[in-house]
Amino acid sequence: MYMNSRQIIGKIHLWLGIPTGLLVFVIAITGCLYAFQEEIQQLSQPYRNIVQESKPILPPSKLQVIAQNELPGKLLHSVKYHEKGKAAEAIFYNFEEHYYYSVFLNPYSGQVLKVRDNEAGFFHFILNGHFYLWLPPKIGQPVVATSTLIFVVIFISGLILWFPGNKKYILKNMSFSWNANTHWKKKIFDLHNIFGFYVCLFALILAFTGLVWGFQWFANGLHKTAGGSKSLEYADPGSTKSSDPVQITSPIDSVWMMMQREYPQAKSIEVHPPGNEKSSIMANANANAGTYWKTDYRYFDQYTLKEIEVNHIYGQLKDAGFADKLLRMNYDIHVGAIGGLPGKIIVFLIGLLITSLPVTGFLIWWKIKK
Repeated sequence: MYMNSRQIIGKIHLWLGIPTGLLVFVIAITGCLYAFQEEIQQLSQPYRNIVQESKPILPPSKLQVIAQNELPGKLLHSVKYHEKGKAAEAIFYNFEEHYYYSVFLNPYSGQVLKVRDNEAGFFHFILNGHFYLWLPPKIGQPVVATSTLIFVVIFISGLILWFPGNKKYILKNMSFSWNANTHWKKKIFDLHNIFGFYVCLFALILAFTGLVWGFQWFANGLHKTAGGSKSLEYADPGSTKSSDPVQITSPIDSVWMMMQREYPQAKSIEVHPPGNEKSSIMANANANAGTYWKTDYRYFDQYTLKEIEVNHIYGQLKDAGFADKLLRMNYDIHVGAIGGLPGKIIVFLIGLLITSLPVTGFLIWWKIKK
């Protein structure tokens, strides 16, 4: 039987929506649950906060020794100083033999406040579901990315179906017109149709920012389309060991002190000790405690402390073009942090509405099928 274009789009919306509905539901609900993880952890983990004292804080080399005594044999990724009144954090991370720990310390005394396994706990479980659907990453990541891409097609097809054939009914499709006699089937259809319209723009933004992580080709394409030319992949520029290197007593302390002088208003300063004799010392300073895109990333030769320029987007903000900033903003946009607490609330509510769409869509299909 011949089908017109609207019927074909309807079939696409249905055939893609039914098999991926559960996956979209899981991705959306886990995103909702993760939305306020930073705020909840600050309230529920008292070891993150300390009493501010009127004496100097310990340099990273001192905190490094204390932290490594807590986790012998583990690789220290960085030492991070948060804003005043917050504990310092020694971060241990390794990709191959995977682990991710944080040792929270009092930066004035070096007292160990907490050794935390970041791969355990409620929010790690939720994030694992959001990224991988609790599957092995090599399987779960492409499944989530592909589901997100299909989700974009479903939403665009749904938006096309939302527009009525007669323009005078557009306003009617934007509001609920229920009364005591409205049949429950009509209510389910309206919930799916109207909620889908109102969340469409925000849902597509969340999907696109998710696709940046899901597919390298998508991230590269977006960056180039926006006029970017730098690499999106982080790369250590390395250090050059000469036959007669300059003797520097504690390179990471020197870099840390320089960062303190140049970023007196920073909300956090992080120093990465070199992983081996060829690595550079990476340091970053974040001007905003709630977002990450304004972070300045700096790289220094571990033997001479000479600053090294990089040709990827993780450099200094002043050197970033529009496309670079857009990609650096990706996480902050995805979680709503770009708009502060109101932005996170909006993302949370949008996520809740998205979780309702697979449910109402399934009920509509089920009733039609019956």
